[in-house]
Amino acid sequence: MREKMIGLIEKTLNLAHGVINEDTKIEEVPGWDSLAHVLIIGAIESDLGISIPLDEAVDIASVGELFEKAGV
Repeated sequence: MREKMIGLIEKTLNLAHGVINEDTKIEEVPGWDSLAHVLIIGAIESDLGISIPLDEAVDIASVGELFEKAGV
């Protein structure tokens, strides 16, 4: 599931495969702004059926935290 989530992030941000990993911090990724963050959370919900509450989603600072909030 983690690989699928990473793939969705890379696809949403138009990044090459392998750019994102569990240790990636959101602030280090070009183009991962607040709008992209909302799009990523939406893609995870619609494509993978994983719901992350909005109040938790806004505090996510890394891909590892995103996995944690998603329960994967």
